[in-house]
Amino acid sequence: MTEPETPRLQLLTRDGCHLCAVAAETLGRLAEEASLTVTAVDVDGDPELQAEFGDRVPVVLLDGREHSYFTVDVPRLRRDLGTA
Repeated sequence: MTEPETPRLQLLTRDGCHLCAVAAETLGRLAEEASLTVTAVDVDGDPELQAEFGDRVPVVLLDGREHSYFTVDVPRLRRDLGTA
């Protein structure tokens, strides 16, 4: 059985988080530049994610690894996506 592929860009978020809304908008624009989609994950829906990230959201994951948190590091993400 093949394991599902990790989405290239993920945004760990939670309901009612203003920084999460701003990060989602920014990440959406950057994903569009790179012809990617963003997968949003609510940390409150997964006890392991909630324990790991607590109130430290939003978190941007690139290829399953933490890339930035609280704000999107736009120049670094563009560079890492090859769109700089």
